[in-house]
Amino acid sequence: MSDTLRLQVALDFVNASRALRCARQAVEGGAHIVEVGTPLLKSEGLDIVRALRKEFPRHPIVCDAKTMDAGRAEVEIAAKAGASIVTVLGVASDHTIQECIEAGQNYGCQVYVDLLGHPDPAARAKQAEAWGADYVGVHCPIDDQMSGGDPFDMLRKVAAAVSIPVACAGGLHSESAPEAVAAGASILIVGGFINKSEDAVQATKDVLQAMTSGEGVATDLFKRRGDDEGLREILGRVSVPNVSDGFHRRPPLPGLQPIVPGAKAVGPVYTVRSAPGDWAKPVEAIDHAPAGSVLVIDSGGVPPALWGELATHSAQQKGIAGVVIHGAIRDTPEIRAMGFPAWATHIVPHAGEPKGFGEEQVTLRIGGFQIRPGDWIVADDDGVIVLPKEQAVEMANRAQDCLEKENRVRREIVDLGKSLGDVIELYKWEKQ
Repeated sequence: MSDTLRLQVALDFVNASRALRCARQAVEGGAHIVEVGTPLLKSEGLDIVRALRKEFPRHPIVCDAKTMDAGRAEVEIAAKAGASIVTVLGVASDHTIQECIEAGQNYGCQVYVDLLGHPDPAARAKQAEAWGADYVGVHCPIDDQMSGGDPFDMLRKVAAAVSIPVACAGGLHSESAPEAVAAGASILIVGGFINKSEDAVQATKDVLQAMTSGEGVATDLFKRRGDDEGLREILGRVSVPNVSDGFHRRPPLPGLQPIVPGAKAVGPVYTVRSAPGDWAKPVEAIDHAPAGSVLVIDSGGVPPALWGELATHSAQQKGIAGVVIHGAIRDTPEIRAMGFPAWATHIVPHAGEPKGFGEEQVTLRIGGFQIRPGDWIVADDDGVIVLPKEQAVEMANRAQDCLEKENRVRREIVDLGKSLGDVIELYKWEKQ
């Protein structure tokens, strides 16, 4: 690893106790720089900078203030609290950035210009270097990551424009670290991959190994995907509660119960509208729906049944991923034996007749939710959630983020022998 190549752990917690615990593990794993992330700074103030300086006297401490105004004052107070490096946004005024740099020179604190959100990052980086900035950084924001954002193209342009160290932040992990180095990053800023890991020491070592060898270390989590294959992979890994939590506590389609305990369905929606008990269109849809899709059938949420054992056999043969029925199903012992993912609002023994009423691939409305062809479904024992196709990638990535955070909290509960309320300092964050 180059002498100038460094790993910076970004502590993106809101509680000092959890941040300090993770910082100790990251430093044990070999992290070179410790960063007070912006959420942590806002929740705990400069006291967390003081705490980290006391605990790690030889490590550079970054105060990620993301200054936009009052540059001289913010750099001064951060430096006096123990910060080695303070960040200012590249979209701040020229004067504010210059004030930060001058203050840094006065108080022995380096200044990092974060190019987040600037319309011409490479040009701004050149200006910052000319003014005396110590570092510039290319940042793929968390919200952009959830939509499949990638910082590396801009990183290459910025690295080619300046001679000062360039940092890269935004969803980096042990697989992507070598690509960031190859694109010109001198400092890799890693947050979630270390913060949310069950073993932050090993996670840090994995990133360092990837940086040193130029070869990624495989990881299942922490990767944000923007394609259909990645969408299916992530949704197959997370739970319906993860999806709900990640998208503002989104509720499920109402009244649907799992027919096969433990079964899960993930896939793009193929819709069917039918009359109650009229099983003609559902059976025809099996022939028309692409493999891997989930049939969503609306028959008004009432019996008779329009799906049973034989339709299930047919759907399995076709490679259908599951069926969701706003209506009735039967032959449930046989369907359970087949293990086919199915949800319905009613279980009854009697079926209707195949009259052929209804349509395929039309927009459905169930319980206040709009369900369109091409939307995505994820369903498990806790319910069925629809992901609008325009938001499916973001919803999946945010769901995985929730899973990752839960993994870390679970590990802390076990390791510390504390309750959930104690670990996350619940009482501190109750609304006042």
